[in-house]
Amino acid sequence: MRLLLIHSDSMEYEAREKTRIAEECSLLVDGMDEALTVFAAVEQGDADGIEDVVHQGVSEIVETANRVKTSNILIYPYAHLSNDLAPPDTAIRVLALIEQGLNDLGSFTVKRAPFGWYKSFTLRCKGHPLSELSKTIVPGEGGSPAEPKSPVEHSFFVMTPDGAEHEVDEFMDESAFGALVKKELGVAVPTGGDPIHVELMRAKELVDYEPASDVGNLRWLPRGKLVRDLLADYALGLVLAYGGSPVETPVMYDLGDQAIFEHADKFGERQYRFRSGNRSMMLRFAACFGMFSIMRDMHISPNTLPIKMYELSTYSFRHEQRGEVIGLKRLRAFTMPDMHTLCRDLDQALACFEEQLRLGWQTGRDLETPLVAVFRCTRAFYHEHRDWVERLVANSDAPMLIELLSDRVHYWIAKIDLAAIDGQGRPVENPTVQIDVESAARFDIKYHQDGAEVYPPILHCSPTGSVERVICALLEQTAHQAVPMLPEWLAPTQVRVIPVAERHLKAASELVDRLTAARIRVDFDDRDESMGKKIREAGMDWVPFVVVIGDTEVDSGRLTVTVRRLSAPNKPHKEQVTEENLVALVQKAIGEMPFRPLYTARRLSIRPRYI
Repeated sequence: MRLLLIHSDSMEYEAREKTRIAEECSLLVDGMDEALTVFAAVEQGDADGIEDVVHQGVSEIVETANRVKTSNILIYPYAHLSNDLAPPDTAIRVLALIEQGLNDLGSFTVKRAPFGWYKSFTLRCKGHPLSELSKTIVPGEGGSPAEPKSPVEHSFFVMTPDGAEHEVDEFMDESAFGALVKKELGVAVPTGGDPIHVELMRAKELVDYEPASDVGNLRWLPRGKLVRDLLADYALGLVLAYGGSPVETPVMYDLGDQAIFEHADKFGERQYRFRSGNRSMMLRFAACFGMFSIMRDMHISPNTLPIKMYELSTYSFRHEQRGEVIGLKRLRAFTMPDMHTLCRDLDQALACFEEQLRLGWQTGRDLETPLVAVFRCTRAFYHEHRDWVERLVANSDAPMLIELLSDRVHYWIAKIDLAAIDGQGRPVENPTVQIDVESAARFDIKYHQDGAEVYPPILHCSPTGSVERVICALLEQTAHQAVPMLPEWLAPTQVRVIPVAERHLKAASELVDRLTAARIRVDFDDRDESMGKKIREAGMDWVPFVVVIGDTEVDSGRLTVTVRRLSAPNKPHKEQVTEENLVALVQKAIGEMPFRPLYTARRLSIRPRYI
């Protein structure tokens, strides 16, 4: 059974038309306010253990209702959560039994929408971390029927670099860190319209929607493809310097593999599942499956640990809800720099965690997207390793929001998420590090020591977060810039040469050739347009260095260059430089960052428009 649990301000529905499998119902219009709306799909396999499925379903719904502090529950049949549905009579029976089980507890007001009707509905979802949850229930995994388990409790505080613990209210301000605290605590913040990157990604001809594909799958245009490839090069260089070994693994996996099925099941319905012959398959949502399979087949010696394995997972797939997919922030197909580190023991895992967190902070500086942090762990872990957490915060030299869980509900015992803040004051989660204490045993990844089998901890790390979200953060960051621009090493065009008149075209073209030979991405505006228009469009393209060549420049050998980073609104910063000085100026701005040549035509007169 698949469940999608939405903590809603209101849910209203109207049953409009019966299907041939509809159950009889006299109440065709109904709804609930301040409720947990439970979208439910009963699946084929549920018939093998109806009692257990009902028990697990009731337990999950009760736990979630308690966590969001509501006593109102609306059960809503929703076939779209699965493509492996149970027969209608089985589905109606399971949903009715769940309704009865919740009513028998006596502490909830329960309603159930009728099965088998075409219905319209209006839903208002609350905006907090627990307002949208999903669960996949499998017969036989719920244990013997018992009272619903106690809900996992979440508590928050802020730790500052001096090791002091503070109430979260002290940090709910207008800073970037304050925005993160508000989001994690479920404090509603006013937002209006789409994030600014949605317009910019198209206006700058980086990325566009692909109507012929599934929602959340994008077309990458040459300029965007260049930025994406440079970010991939950057992540690879970072990981290689850290000692990671690149691999490449398949994008689809057989759910008949028990370890893969169990790991995938933790992500509920947010998967692309399909049939291939008589096999049930899924598209990966991370590079875990392939890397864990490699680790399972390796001969592992404790002397070779830690082993750091890396893949740029192009693509990973998550079946996000259609209404959640927007721009580059949330996609169904995305590219994730994904590193997994097999550690000897927890002490080594903690040491590697610190190293990989430093990589995450470094990416924020390198990409010029300031980051803020939330650290999550179980209470038991925190009490045992408080000194280590304190050192983590101190070395980060930044406050961290700390979330403590009363019990472990995930494969990790501790994780950290770093986020940029978008132009609307909302976090864009990017780098992450997690300590996984389940997967080694599940995938039979082990080494032997003193005659005993050891299932070691595994770190999951994305030093940058998904490439798409990095570009999202870069574009969103321009909302805070007086003169918007990308870092010079990521600019699709680093230098634009603009000849004043036709007689200057030859000198401009020769300069473009020489700058290209110096490993600079340079184009030139040879169009029959006014100087004013050419300069304005260079600004609209966010070109970091704009060179104008006229009679004075040809005669003197000195170039007039506008430096975007040093400019102010309506006050361009211009310098007179030699060609040698220009090359040095650009190369200094690029530094040691990756380089790729221009992906578009050098001459603007023959460059097509994509949007």
